[in-house]
Amino acid sequence: MKNLLYNIKLAVVGLMIMSVITSCLDKEPESAIPEDEAMKSFADAEQTLTGIYALLKSNALFSGYLTLLPDIQADLVYAVDGYTNTFGTFWQWDIRPTNAEIESVYAALYSVISNCNFYLERIDSVMDMQTDDERIGILEQYTGEVYTIRALAYSELLKNFCKAYNPATAEQELGVVIRKRYSEKEPARRASLKDSYDFVLEDLAMAEDILDEDNDAYSSVFITKSVAYALHARVSLNMQDWDAAIEYSSKVIDHKYREYSLSSASAYYTSTMTYFDYMWQYDLATEIIWRVGFTTTSYGGALGQHFLNFNNDYTYYYPDYVPAQWVLNLYSASDRRYGAYFANFTTGYDHNLTWPLLVKYYGNQEFISSALIYHVSMPKPFRLAEQYLIRAEAYCRQENPNFSAASKDLSTLRESRFSSGGAITVNEGNYLQTISDERVRELFMEGFRLNDLKRWGKLYNNGEGFTRTPQSNSLEEGSSLHIAADNPLFVWPIPQHEIEAPGSEVQPNESNK
Repeated sequence: MKNLLYNIKLAVVGLMIMSVITSCLDKEPESAIPEDEAMKSFADAEQTLTGIYALLKSNALFSGYLTLLPDIQADLVYAVDGYTNTFGTFWQWDIRPTNAEIESVYAALYSVISNCNFYLERIDSVMDMQTDDERIGILEQYTGEVYTIRALAYSELLKNFCKAYNPATAEQELGVVIRKRYSEKEPARRASLKDSYDFVLEDLAMAEDILDEDNDAYSSVFITKSVAYALHARVSLNMQDWDAAIEYSSKVIDHKYREYSLSSASAYYTSTMTYFDYMWQYDLATEIIWRVGFTTTSYGGALGQHFLNFNNDYTYYYPDYVPAQWVLNLYSASDRRYGAYFANFTTGYDHNLTWPLLVKYYGNQEFISSALIYHVSMPKPFRLAEQYLIRAEAYCRQENPNFSAASKDLSTLRESRFSSGGAITVNEGNYLQTISDERVRELFMEGFRLNDLKRWGKLYNNGEGFTRTPQSNSLEEGSSLHIAADNPLFVWPIPQHEIEAPGSEVQPNESNK
């Protein structure tokens, strides 16, 4: 079954369904097939799913805005004097409801949701036509993938466009517009935050019931049961459901087939490259739970572009953003993540800034060598490392904290990254800062920081939020910002055209005002 699924998907991976964006909440299926003829056969179902995966390559999502903007907006990088002004409004916290990137993220996520709804609305009739048990099993697997993808899209909308989840107030807070159907008209009205998260959990319950654990595999470009579990753990952490976060992260960490393991930064894959280095240079590793599959002829955005811009003249680097000094200071001499993530270069600017630039997304080496495609790396939305960090935080924040278990998880992660040592101990007084630092070291520029700060709120940094301090050749505008923990722009504004659309009942966020 596992090989058959893989071969079938590879056979249709080139049949991409082209995207035509109309309005965010009223998407047509991304298909040239007329609606009354669409998705009537096994092959149609495959093509629809392939189109959904193609949409996930969008540079508005994991290979671009959805990954980069939250960390650029937060406290992890600094704009360089002379930069191209790309994402400048996010860097300067001047984000408006008419911002093009905001609109693109919102539209891309609802486009994915619409296509998932299109599939789910029609799959039962396709299943009823099948007489081959093997094909029925494959379609069930596909359906589990679609439920997971829809849950993922909604979870990203919740993460970026809604307040942090507080169980005591979630029923009164605004969630997202929930679209359950494709062909039926539904009101453009935001559900409560609680109902929105509950809908995500319902989709994950469906997916976890359908998906077969036998199809789990590391570095998968397709959704697996472990992806559903990993997402469930992440969502549970955001919901402050510490027990569920521990339960579902453990399902991945303690996978019964041991499919996943942390990539060692001390064991060598080649004479000069560790397994951890290999993960970032070739987008393949035993700790990758799911990656967005790219080829040299079908790929999304270039995650490393704005940190290097080497392909301006193929001689010098012209980064728009460089790592914050406080981030660089977090890494000890024996922490080999530093060498995998950063490299010292003199830039091509007139001021000749010399700085450790982000090379984590320098680009897939095979893409560079075979097609001179620089700075394009396959996004890795789910890695095993994050599951250890989720479980460690949940252990610390549950009603009866288990600091010993949290220390063990953090030590396990760190020991896989250090040339030697790495063990660490947390307690009531230091756990949040320790976990925050470790999440920065491990997940730098993977799109988690803004939501982390929002989730922790006034628990972090004595409730002071964060303050930027100017560093060498940093852009004056934005380098000295103080951002309070309750700043409304931790929640992105709803696109203005969604609020003003005819018949819309979509309520704005505080950041819209």
